[in-house]
Amino acid sequence: MKVAVTAQGGELTSELDPRFGRAAWFVIIDTETGEHEGVDNSAGVNASSGAGIATGQKIADSGVYAVITGHCGPNAERVLTSAGIRIMEKVGGTVEQAVEWFKEQEL
Repeated sequence: MKVAVTAQGGELTSELDPRFGRAAWFVIIDTETGEHEGVDNSAGVNASSGAGIATGQKIADSGVYAVITGHCGPNAERVLTSAGIRIMEKVGGTVEQAVEWFKEQEL
């Protein structure tokens, strides 16, 4: 299953970004194979408004099961939940640690 994690960089060793809509990066990980890809979110970072909605739609289109982030605003939350995506809020650590917490169902 695929999970998106908000991050400050595009790697598994990157620190979590506490923001959703304006997160610098998303790292999308297949929890079964370990394959991952960094997705630049500069459009969300630089948006004058509507960053949460646009980013939410971008992530919904990626086919993930869940998003791990520090905070998800109400507009982004509506987009994600309407797409059936689970939102898990966690602050601190790396992308790799967040995925392990997800696998262990500690979030």
